[in-house]
Amino acid sequence: MADNARAKKLADLIREVVAEKLQRGVKDPRLGTHVTITDTRVTGDLREATVFYTVYGDDEDRASAAAGLESAKGVLRSAVGRAAGTKFTPTLTFIADALPENAKTIEDLLDKARASDAQVREASSGATFAGDADPYKKPGEDEAAE
Repeated sequence: MADNARAKKLADLIREVVAEKLQRGVKDPRLGTHVTITDTRVTGDLREATVFYTVYGDDEDRASAAAGLESAKGVLRSAVGRAAGTKFTPTLTFIADALPENAKTIEDLLDKARASDAQVREASSGATFAGDADPYKKPGEDEAAE
């Protein structure tokens, strides 16, 4: 079993090699320049690598990019093997990253919170205090009142 530092170095190398190969080496029109490699993780035994990617575009672009990555898996694994120089080249698994969807969900929740804050601010703009403007007693007021 390899140490975590070695797995991290291999994951970084795989991310760089796959991104470079996708940009310059793979001639598949489905992949183009709208595929971005976001993260790579390697198992502790250095046998399997998971490559996370995002695709700029709609659902049709995402589906075609997934098919293109699946068909280019052998070429990409060969490039990783040449660059890594390890005894065993890890198998590559491509997973669409959920980061854009999570970011959109967070943005929607923040928009709802802003709208709710605006409603509260609008409702309280003409409000007055129920009692005195400053209900707290200050030291020395009791002696002055007597």
